[in-house]
Amino acid sequence: MDILISAGEASGDLYAARMVEELRALLPQARFFGCAGPRMRAAGVEAVVESESLAVVGLVEVLEHLPRIYGEFRKLVAAMEARRPRVAILTDSPDFHFRVAKQAKRRGVPVAYLVAPQVWAWRKGRVKAMRRIMDELFCIFPFEPEWFARHGMPQTTFIGHPLAWMAKPALSRDEFFARHGLDAAKPLVTLLPGSRTGEVTRHLPHVIDAVHQIRKELDVSAVLASPKGLSQRLTDASNFRERISRASIQWIEGETWDAIAHANLALAASGTVAMEAALLGTPMVTYYRVAPVSWALGRWLVNVPFFTMVNLVAGRKIVPELMQNEGDGPGLAAAALQLLTDEAAQTAMRRSLAAIAESLRGPDDPIRVAAGRIYSRFLT
Repeated sequence: MDILISAGEASGDLYAARMVEELRALLPQARFFGCAGPRMRAAGVEAVVESESLAVVGLVEVLEHLPRIYGEFRKLVAAMEARRPRVAILTDSPDFHFRVAKQAKRRGVPVAYLVAPQVWAWRKGRVKAMRRIMDELFCIFPFEPEWFARHGMPQTTFIGHPLAWMAKPALSRDEFFARHGLDAAKPLVTLLPGSRTGEVTRHLPHVIDAVHQIRKELDVSAVLASPKGLSQRLTDASNFRERISRASIQWIEGETWDAIAHANLALAASGTVAMEAALLGTPMVTYYRVAPVSWALGRWLVNVPFFTMVNLVAGRKIVPELMQNEGDGPGLAAAALQLLTDEAAQTAMRRSLAAIAESLRGPDDPIRVAAGRIYSRFLT
């Protein structure tokens, strides 16, 4: 039995790899193929396309990569045509996966979409296409099923946020500090510029500058946490490594949850890493940068009161959001110092983050719930 499973970025790769584990427990002979990241490949998914090739952010930034992305899309569709899987499980990356879903439906392949796209925030018109091309939609935020039902899409299931079950440190604080030679007497600031090469390249100069600015007022340790292999994918990695080293910042790959959980503060790119910080209870300052044209277009298209999902889930501003030029070195440093020097503010933020984590946890392991639903609907 062939199953197509596809993810286009680091968080999707994590969820999809867990999905493979759960489905393989139910169907030991199933064969998985698709667009796969490192975790999916390690779980035994045949990579027709490697998901790292799709990790591009921004309305304008993606344009130069379109020919290559279209080529990857055609390879995936050709594999689907040849193998006719029982189901297509698509994770995140809606710009790519909506097109894959359309091709799946043309071939009579049912589509299960893991992690509902945030069409409630922008491009609401997409829900019409979703009704046609998706057979099952899994929501990770509690307000989403009601929103989709109001927009004519009742085939949704709230499963809870997978990271609410997954995100936890592997080491104690003492073990983590000892492993990396960190001074336990100093506050730890963890830098989280993202997982895609483009966003990391845009953010790193500013977070490095922020560390310089913070240290003018407060003696802190700083680590840069990123997924495994990111330094090899950065085109300017050697230059960044030199700048990071000169700034006395340690670059730690593959230990992100420990680096977040044991930090006094995270400087987190708005996205999955900010949600990870929230679920791990770490106070944070969030930021994000895209090309100026992408920002102008995005501001026109997006219709939400906040940019960071942590604040959207809470329905109020819990964490600072420094978007575009606000998130330069001095801006990030000022917001960070305000939190680092105010224990009452840190305590209040942790309390609010704990409430968010509880609301997102769900009744059972979200990936197991989704796998059971896919199995019962499409694979029996």
